[in-house]
Amino acid sequence: MDKLRIGLVSVSDRASSGVYQDKGIPALEAWLEQAITTPFSLEKRLIPDEQPLIEQALCELVDEAGCHLVLTTGGTGPARRDVTPDATMAVADRLMPGFGEQMRQISLHFVPTAILSRQVGVIRKQALILNLPGQPKSIKETLEGLKDADGKVIVSGIFASVPYCIQLLDGPYIETDSQRVAAFRPKNAIRDTKN
Repeated sequence: MDKLRIGLVSVSDRASSGVYQDKGIPALEAWLEQAITTPFSLEKRLIPDEQPLIEQALCELVDEAGCHLVLTTGGTGPARRDVTPDATMAVADRLMPGFGEQMRQISLHFVPTAILSRQVGVIRKQALILNLPGQPKSIKETLEGLKDADGKVIVSGIFASVPYCIQLLDGPYIETDSQRVAAFRPKNAIRDTKN
């Protein structure tokens, strides 16, 4: 079976030019290492807010590196330089609108400006591409969702749906640490991987 390959793209003019340290990729990497129990490899890119460069990075990660999942961070607001969603849609074969809707739903629990986010989810060939927020705290909330004091899920994080989506795209079977985020699948799609 194919090993899970994940692409991480941090989009930031200042971080890519060395003005400050990128926080997006380290936050994504740390979360994925805690949440995914299936072995995986990472391909990372740190690029400025330039639509042609973002499109190029996404195409390379999917078409050449063969990534099953690509997560972007940064550049999703309404500012003129925020072009990550535009680049993502430009390289998409199909839109997955539920991901953007759910990300905004989660963020609205914290800030009213969540409605300014233009995050999108798309499919390109065999890969799912998701635009995540730029802040490490928001990245975690978006992926994991919201839980009450007893750990009961109030709002599902988007990652709960990612393993089944990758499975439907004929990608590898992804298992997660259910304490972090429980992967949801219909009963007929669940595999016993313990044997």
